[in-house]
Amino acid sequence: MTGWRSSESVPDQTGKSYLVTGANSGLGYEAARALAGKGARVFLGCRNQAKGAEAMAKIREGAPGAALELLQMDLADLSSLRAASQQLTQRAERLDGLINNAGLMALPYSTTKDGFEMQIGTNHLGHFALTSLVLPLLVRTGGARVVTVSSLVHKFGNVVVDDLFFQRRRYDKWLAYGQSKLANLLFALELDRRLKAKNLDVLSLAAHPGYAATELQTKGPRLSGSSLGEWMMKSGNSLFAQTQERGALPELRALTDPGARAGEYYGPSGFMEVAGDAVLVAPAKRALDVELARALWERSVELTGEDFSGLL
Repeated sequence: MTGWRSSESVPDQTGKSYLVTGANSGLGYEAARALAGKGARVFLGCRNQAKGAEAMAKIREGAPGAALELLQMDLADLSSLRAASQQLTQRAERLDGLINNAGLMALPYSTTKDGFEMQIGTNHLGHFALTSLVLPLLVRTGGARVVTVSSLVHKFGNVVVDDLFFQRRRYDKWLAYGQSKLANLLFALELDRRLKAKNLDVLSLAAHPGYAATELQTKGPRLSGSSLGEWMMKSGNSLFAQTQERGALPELRALTDPGARAGEYYGPSGFMEVAGDAVLVAPAKRALDVELARALWERSVELTGEDFSGLL
């Protein structure tokens, strides 16, 4: 499979509409910029409205006619996601794709507004609920795609369905991150199975960026008050990471490549998938555990109260 080397590989998107979470910075910003540059209408799902507005202004510098709209949402607040989905339904007649992109990495222990451990609550449960809420619009559009962004760290993750919030286990920020990223892949693949079982014209795919230089790496050390940790992350980004533009290519390919198929997983082509062109890659064996995926799905419905409108 020929890899995608730049966002120029994204085909024309005129007439299509997309929602990208975490679009004010990092991979989400690059995905939104690339889609807008190819003619798509892009909803930037952002918690911070000021940063979202700044991101839109930057994108319009390179694409003055870009069709951009800000959608306020906080993935750590289910009520915010419900309000955002209502706004989206009112403002958009179609939704050709959702990129579940936003994420948090290796944070000190904290909880979401709904009492979930912050990393699984934001990275997985927030996106699970959002996907459920916008699924009717995706189905109505037809041929739409959901792309959920995971991480190389999913390979070291372990999802404990009956202790997602580390109430019985000692909290470890990296174990929590790995759990959330494995949950992302389990969700993407289970969503694919359920969509196919119901013969719905929506595709679920997944992607990971490899090691891309974004703000994600420095937020955890900053919140922990570790200047050394923040310096080490910045140094790693400058020495070893690929650019955030390159890091966004796998999710862009999963979303827009006409040849991409449901259930596929995209990442970098290079050594250990750290960097390189966007190509088809393989998830870790534990991400293919159907029973675990089903159990996580059922627990996620229970926790969020979102059941995909009875469609799945």
